[in-house]
Amino acid sequence: MDHPAPSRSHALTRHSDESNRRPKSALLLTLAAFAVLALLLLSGCGSSDSEGDSGESSGSSDSSAAAGTCSYPADSQPGAKEVDAPEEKPQAKGNVDATVATSAGDLAVTLDADRAPCTVNSFLSLAAQKYFDDTECHRLTTEGIFVLQCGDPTGTGSGGPGYSFADELDGSETYPAGTLAMANSGPDTNGSQFFVVYDDSSLPPDYTVFGQLDEKSTKTVADLAAKGTDSGAGDGAPKEKVTITEVTTAD
Repeated sequence: MDHPAPSRSHALTRHSDESNRRPKSALLLTLAAFAVLALLLLSGCGSSDSEGDSGESSGSSDSSAAAGTCSYPADSQPGAKEVDAPEEKPQAKGNVDATVATSAGDLAVTLDADRAPCTVNSFLSLAAQKYFDDTECHRLTTEGIFVLQCGDPTGTGSGGPGYSFADELDGSETYPAGTLAMANSGPDTNGSQFFVVYDDSSLPPDYTVFGQLDEKSTKTVADLAAKGTDSGAGDGAPKEKVTITEVTTAD
């Protein structure tokens, strides 16, 4: 999913090079108002055995889900923080209420463990290991698509947990305001970076949706986004620094 971006080379999607497996930032692919640049990158980090815009990713995730287990192979890039890969068998089922505590306010999210069991399994594992604690949300996009990207402890858009996992897609994914979804760099390259959609955004169904923010929390992110980026451009670091202090669940 390496497509030209209007500003930074990396954003909501993650990408990797199969030939030498060098880690790169993740990019979120999107149709945007930047029509001349075609697609916007939303980046995270990790490596994968496949690269580009094929539609083959959902097959492997479907087979994994059918088997009731998940696979989290190691990346060539060390984790941005030292964490263990999740257990292969997800424990959570149904809706899981969680709170992403940030410097801008608490974000109440509902994780959908039935729709995306392996994604939620990874997110909860990282949260329990305090991977997200004291992590800046490094990218805000205010034109074309409307997203805040987080989940990289390095704050650079190139950090990941040291493992990757498959997409969980059925082709019906949409990204209205309040959506919580994974950044990736191509099929089956998910890691730790995720994005919050604070206003309806038009994206191809290539990004695993694993949760939803409530209305108040979505407004919190929208209010932050209204302050713009640090450079004044439509894509960059948030002007008002936003840091995740911790992620907790209701249990």
